[in-house]
Amino acid sequence: MADLYQVITNKLPDMSKSQREIARYVLSHMNSVPFLTVGQLAKQVGVGEATVYRFATYLGYSGYPEFQKSLQDAMKKQLTTVEQLKISEDIYDEEGQATVEMFEEDMDRIREMTQQLNMDDFNQAVDLIVNAKRIFIVANRSAVSLGSFLEFYFDVMLENAELIRNPHGVSEKLFRLDEDDVVIGLSFARYTKNTVEAVSFAHDRGTNVVAITDNRMSPLIPYADVSLCARSDMSSLIDSFVAPLSLINALITAVGRRKRKEIEQHLEELEVVWDRFNIFSDDLDK
Repeated sequence: MADLYQVITNKLPDMSKSQREIARYVLSHMNSVPFLTVGQLAKQVGVGEATVYRFATYLGYSGYPEFQKSLQDAMKKQLTTVEQLKISEDIYDEEGQATVEMFEEDMDRIREMTQQLNMDDFNQAVDLIVNAKRIFIVANRSAVSLGSFLEFYFDVMLENAELIRNPHGVSEKLFRLDEDDVVIGLSFARYTKNTVEAVSFAHDRGTNVVAITDNRMSPLIPYADVSLCARSDMSSLIDSFVAPLSLINALITAVGRRKRKEIEQHLEELEVVWDRFNIFSDDLDK
């Protein structure tokens, strides 16, 4: 476990109420807290700035700047699943309360994403997708769930999207990439090497890359023409994809609006096919 998080969890039982609130916020927002000023962190937790300063010194730092630097360094050391589970056990007191707090934290993630989203970047991503000859979506491990969702709707609307989920099939799928294509890379801490390598290859081929990831320190960022960030970190053995999925929903909707006329005709034709193959249930009484 990154040393800072170990120090915080070890000291939790002896912390004051306000210190514990700061600690729980830090452990639940590992990808955003390292970039907050002392005032911003104090506001998010609902304590005074002096309390945040005292929290930093309580942990053994000379002040908040040194503490923040340690947070940023710790962020680069990805926690294992076992370490994440240990943290969740430390910061959540009761199982029922933990469930409620997780719901509240997911709502916070969406609010935070909304506040930090750069609409110029978002619109540029929409432009690249709408104008692409082919769309390749690269996702591995748990991020495959997001990639499948994105592929389904883009393929229904645009008929040119493909999900690459098998690490061994990346080279065969991407070797014909050119500047008219777009690659969408989806990866969140702990980042998969195959996804990073795929977007790096696309970047070297001159193909536009859209990165959907969790923060500006993500290894996908250096290879992306456009980066869209949504936090996925949570104090549990799993990632929270609530905010990334909300971002993807917005992206799909924006692309649909941009291509509305073409998509409407296409969907009308699809409805005939779906009806022919009896895809959907029409008997709600059963």
